[in-house]
Amino acid sequence: MNRGKVILNRLSKMYKVEVRRRAQHALDRLPKNDFQAVVKATKELAQTPRPKGIEKVKATGLWRVRQGDYRIIYAIDDKEHLVIVVRVGHRREIYRSL
Repeated sequence: MNRGKVILNRLSKMYKVEVRRRAQHALDRLPKNDFQAVVKATKELAQTPRPKGIEKVKATGLWRVRQGDYRIIYAIDDKEHLVIVVRVGHRREIYRSL
């Protein structure tokens, strides 16, 4: 049930969003409603890589954004206008392996 890799690259001011394999695998396993909400939040990172409510993940240099019970962990490369989604997971489990 692979729903395809989520990659965006629209206007020059927008960031490109890349989803790593591990994050894509986690996305593919989400229930349909949660999948749609997380993909929407991921797409919004292309326009605003630092949205309201963003927090830095301690000692990793990564950022996280909340979407319901799920967290999207990502890195921002301002030079390349790139957002790299590293992990997607339930709030209870996402921080265990960082």
